[in-house]
Amino acid sequence: MALPGRSGGRRLLGQVLKESGALHEGMIQEGLAAQRRDGGLLGETLVRIGHIQPGQLQVALGKQAGFEAWDLDARPPDPAAVARLDASTARTFTVLPVAVEGNTLVVALGDPANAAVLTDVGFLANMEVKGVIADPARLQAAVEKAYAGKGAAAKAGAAAGEDAAAAQRRPGQDAPTDLDKAVEEASSAPVIKLLNFILSQAIRDRASDVHLEPFEAEFRVRYRVDGVLYELEPPPVHLATALIARVKVLARLDIAESRLPQDGRIELTIEGRPVDLRVSTLPTLYGESCVMRVLDRAVVSLDLEQVGLREDEVATVRRLLKLPHGIILVTGPTGSGKTTTLYSALREANAVDTKIITTEDPVEYDIEGLIQIQVNEEIGVTYARCLRSILRHDPDMILVGEIRDRETAQIAIEASLTGHVVFSTVHTNDAPLAVTRMVDIGVENFLLAATLEGVVAQRLVRRICTGCKTPYDPTDQVLMEMGLGPADAVGRKFHYGKGCEACHFTGYRGRVALFEIMLVTEPIRQLIMDSSPTANIRDRARGDGMRTLRESGLLSIYDGVTTVEEVLRETYETL
Repeated sequence: MALPGRSGGRRLLGQVLKESGALHEGMIQEGLAAQRRDGGLLGETLVRIGHIQPGQLQVALGKQAGFEAWDLDARPPDPAAVARLDASTARTFTVLPVAVEGNTLVVALGDPANAAVLTDVGFLANMEVKGVIADPARLQAAVEKAYAGKGAAAKAGAAAGEDAAAAQRRPGQDAPTDLDKAVEEASSAPVIKLLNFILSQAIRDRASDVHLEPFEAEFRVRYRVDGVLYELEPPPVHLATALIARVKVLARLDIAESRLPQDGRIELTIEGRPVDLRVSTLPTLYGESCVMRVLDRAVVSLDLEQVGLREDEVATVRRLLKLPHGIILVTGPTGSGKTTTLYSALREANAVDTKIITTEDPVEYDIEGLIQIQVNEEIGVTYARCLRSILRHDPDMILVGEIRDRETAQIAIEASLTGHVVFSTVHTNDAPLAVTRMVDIGVENFLLAATLEGVVAQRLVRRICTGCKTPYDPTDQVLMEMGLGPADAVGRKFHYGKGCEACHFTGYRGRVALFEIMLVTEPIRQLIMDSSPTANIRDRARGDGMRTLRESGLLSIYDGVTTVEEVLRETYETL
């Protein structure tokens, strides 16, 4: 799909307004003087002092952006063009097809900042699109006039039919689902193209999740990029059901069931590379909400030296991988990269002479050479049950996706005591708290002290975009927030991202992990045996050389990898 057609370079707004005859030079100079005095944008200032109308400003901004102006009074929309787009989409986007030029649909819009919707219109109309700018007030009236009676009559008919069906249903009986119609809508060309566009855009933007969220009056699409949600231009609300039905068809879910949550998986090839999507649907007040987790190997590197470990930390993890037995825990909140770190470690340990079995919920990446088991608690395939069976298959290393209960923890302990290396995850804020968590689950102190070999805590922070990375000297306030003094910043440069097209003007591109690795030394084993407070274990670990998450963050700031704001957001100072 081509980008909306534009012409010419960017000119000064005053020049555009003068050429259109809306203002003369004296009025522009008066506006500039008011702008210097009161601040603000020139266009808004000219509207405020009464020299131009808001509609004239929008048209001028469109011309400034390179759009052709379209006078709807002198050039009314061509009915053939209007027929290319449905009434609901035109009203939702406030756009109007005005002409057909070969295979190009000319579409009028009232706000040049809304140009992104032209791409969606192009997909729905299955044509190339050229944008033109029109007076917003006249455009709104022209849309209503062009589509008068269209959409409204259909809605009225559907409402009447629903009322009739409701009158025949018993109280409390659910509305019937027209399965054939749902399948037909999910297979329609506009829906397929729109979903392909959404997924392609998500892959290009390196999104980790795609959220499709229906509400009463809108259908929201959001991407999570580098841990932060961004909202896209919303598609027409009437496409929500069909679009989510299309996702369910691809994920082999029950398209007729919309009252229960469902989970599935889609394997696609997008832009020439294989991508797995973990799909989850959830019934809500206004329809099914759908989240797709994007598992793209091109974005996630399963390499121990690429996840963010420093050189000494890589050596420490490799030393843990060579242990003959013991438990190694990775801890952190949801979305902190624990699974990626574990996969990277197991991939490093994966060899012909080492048998590795994993039990996961769900299996995120298929790694050659690993025997991977999908947990399914609905049919009794739990972590504990899998772990018992795994021990009879003579593994060297075992990955338990998460230790959630006492039974799983006990079997993991037994596996460690019988000569296996067990990897797993728990949810705690830092490495020393993992000891407390395991004890709370029900593991006896002496067993934990005998088997626990190391705990790796981690967080993900956004990387500064290398395209707009800029050095700066931190203020005393910034240093104080990081627990530093002026002397700590001498000879060091702090950096931030100014924002550019490569990072979508966020200043960040990609993420890197911060690590806190606690090795369980003999003094720490004794503290665990004595049920010592977490603070004592933390102090002992730091005395043994453990670098805290905040300290790892400081090193990343000094290296120019991330910003002070990111480290403050993801870590806290341990006392």
